[in-house]
Amino acid sequence: MKKKVTAVFDIGKTNKKFFLFDKDFKEVHKEYISFDEIEDEDGHPTENLQALQAWLKDVFNRILKAEEFDVKAINFSTYGASLVHIDENGNPLTPLYNYTKSLPEHIVTSFFDTYGPREAFLKTTGCSDLSMLNSGLQLYWLKKEQPEVYKKIKYSLHLPQYLSYVFTGIPLSEYTSIGCHTGLWDYVKMDYHSWVYNEGFHTILPPIVSTETSVNMNYNGTRIKIGVGIHDSSAALLPYVRSIKKKFVLVSTGTWSIVFNPFTEQPIATEVEGNEAINYMRINGKPVKATRLFLGNEYKLQVKKLDEAFGVADDYHRHVKFDYELYSKITDNFKPCFKWESIDDETMAEKTNMAFENYEQAYHQLMTELVLLQIQSIQKAIGTDAISRLYVDGGFSDNDVYIKLLAHEFRHMKLRTTDSSLGSALGAAIAISDAKLNSKFLKKNYALKKHVPFIVS
Repeated sequence: MKKKVTAVFDIGKTNKKFFLFDKDFKEVHKEYISFDEIEDEDGHPTENLQALQAWLKDVFNRILKAEEFDVKAINFSTYGASLVHIDENGNPLTPLYNYTKSLPEHIVTSFFDTYGPREAFLKTTGCSDLSMLNSGLQLYWLKKEQPEVYKKIKYSLHLPQYLSYVFTGIPLSEYTSIGCHTGLWDYVKMDYHSWVYNEGFHTILPPIVSTETSVNMNYNGTRIKIGVGIHDSSAALLPYVRSIKKKFVLVSTGTWSIVFNPFTEQPIATEVEGNEAINYMRINGKPVKATRLFLGNEYKLQVKKLDEAFGVADDYHRHVKFDYELYSKITDNFKPCFKWESIDDETMAEKTNMAFENYEQAYHQLMTELVLLQIQSIQKAIGTDAISRLYVDGGFSDNDVYIKLLAHEFRHMKLRTTDSSLGSALGAAIAISDAKLNSKFLKKNYALKKHVPFIVS
């Protein structure tokens, strides 16, 4: 008898993943792939949307024919800050512009001249600054810089909703993508900001539906429930919110390390200047205070330099375990040794100093400095809220040095890690199910682990 499953495409900037989950949300199948980036018209690297779309269809059509699985539902989890602009025939009009692309300064100036003052706008929309990381600004930029292309847009879809559209042909919007530092949403009015209506963008942004919405349709002869997609960070938060009753913060780590505080009474940041505080949205439209740090990106850049400097294999860093003596030496006479490439930090070294005895010492120094940034990010997200639990998921949940240092710093809190590979995908599966989650869910499905602070000798 075929096993009934929910399929999820979990699309990161680097890895594209496909999962099948059974009725208890246990993973029963997974596939990974990555694509070489292509370039947009300015030579900036970006997602190969055509290759991604072809892979989605190929994988899904193959799974539908598989003897062992009966696919009852499918959903999509992807990174945010990315819009696909389609014409009246549903074809993309532009590359999927990368949120790392620089936004011309005159665009930001023009925007705030019209819709400022800056601080009031950022606070109302739950953003820390304006750049291509705000999908609303991507639309504004496109309208001003490429008016002929803009005129052809029938709909602008956030990436999770575009992937859903590929399968349903129905253009929709949903809360988690709109509420994720887009600059589109007014968290006071709980509606699109007035500037969106002034620019006429409401006419090309599809109707908003709940993230839990699904479309029942016949797909290639199979009756399937197709979800509308979910922003990956909000998806990662969902299983925790559904299964934990006590207040917590979640540190979701990857290219970005995002700290979520779903329990604050004042979710919109009041200190906007340079603190990387932003808002996300839960699937019901409720705001979540968050801070973000380009931690995984910076880690990748710095580890590559360490690998080259010490002539080790590129996966050597994965096997370094926490060494208290090394840490103690570093902290006894602490001074920064690393100059960051993708993080602004006033306390970093003016230039990187590689005067280390060995790789392990260099790595402990790097992690000590990166975790200091992570600690600040967590403290900002917590603010004055009384929170006693800290959960870590994503790539850094497997990093022994990172976890030991966090457990030491937050020894007054209960620190737990969860399985690094499933967060967003499971969240997407849960979003379109009617299942009720209990307190044992994380232990059963997420390989929940407790961590105690190390003992200082």
